[in-house]
Amino acid sequence: MGFVDLLVVASIPVAKVLLVAIVGLFLALERIDLLGENARHHLNKIVFYVLSPSLIVANLAKTVTFQSFLTLWFMPINILITFLIGAILGWMLVKVTRPPKHLKGLIIGACSAGNMGNLPIILVPAMCKEKGSPFGATDVCETYALSYASLSMAIGAVYLWSFVYNVVRISAEEVARDKEAINYSSINIEESNQEPLLPCSEDHLVSLPVKIHQCIRTFLEKANLKAVFAPSTIAAILGFTIGMIPPIQKLMIGNDAPLHVVTDSAFIIGEAAIPARTIILGANLLKGLKGTSIQLRVILGIVVTRYVILPLLGIFIVKGALLVGLVPSEDKLFVFILLIQYAMPPAMNIGTMTQLFGSGQSECSVIMLWAYSLAIVALTLWSIFFLWIVT
Repeated sequence: MGFVDLLVVASIPVAKVLLVAIVGLFLALERIDLLGENARHHLNKIVFYVLSPSLIVANLAKTVTFQSFLTLWFMPINILITFLIGAILGWMLVKVTRPPKHLKGLIIGACSAGNMGNLPIILVPAMCKEKGSPFGATDVCETYALSYASLSMAIGAVYLWSFVYNVVRISAEEVARDKEAINYSSINIEESNQEPLLPCSEDHLVSLPVKIHQCIRTFLEKANLKAVFAPSTIAAILGFTIGMIPPIQKLMIGNDAPLHVVTDSAFIIGEAAIPARTIILGANLLKGLKGTSIQLRVILGIVVTRYVILPLLGIFIVKGALLVGLVPSEDKLFVFILLIQYAMPPAMNIGTMTQLFGSGQSECSVIMLWAYSLAIVALTLWSIFFLWIVT
């Protein structure tokens, strides 16, 4: 694939996201007023409880089998590594930039959670259709690309709604407690004793392992573990169950399956998740354009984390996995998917979370605007380099 061909393939999916976001921005204008604050809040709930779970369960049930999962076992570990490294880098960025409290969870989430589903589902199968693609026959490549991207989306959703959801929630609850402290002076003393988002000891005499232990312990105490079983997580479990258990798969998958209408209906509903989420993102952008408190260095830090540091570290991690035999070197498409997961822009579901908690919507929109605008260049350049690596 030439540079121009790859530029087109890598930039068009991101450009589509930006165009749909512009539609959301237009619908949120005061003259139109179809996506006001209340409308966005209700639409977010529909995405959270109905559309996203339908998309996940339908794609997984149709594309992931027990045999295919045995060959893809490293992908959940790879995605977990991206989340852990991104969270650490995001926490460091928070410490350096010292943003307002309500942005701490958003910053850590934007650094840790990449778009593991929407863009790979559009981007990777499109690469299979290009002339000179190193991934083999077009039809076979498209089938495997959809399977890999669906698994990536499902695993990413599990980590997103179990970890990032709690980080954003805790940050929003801290702001709410601070507001209550201002309104009710009688609880000011109690509020002054509340611990921060990641309340590590500030005592310089305390060793680093002890500080890390304090952070993890307090996070687990504050975390809402019910979010681990958020609708998207339950949908992922259900999709795995349908796809990986042959009797259930024969019952629900395929035109001859007695209950194929159920999975087909779920797929139809799920197709609305991506445009709905993107429209909400664009609608939230209107508030961000009117004025936002987010610092430029915060945006720069998130961009550098997602488009420079994470991809560089990802190359070493995936190459190391290849050297020790954890990843089959002959499956070039799988290796490419593992690499590109480190170069994805922030997950759009973070915007859904900020909308649900009513904290950081405008700042999240500004972050997404810069991240997805720069993704046109970043994804193209990293895609070229990753293709060079796998070939």
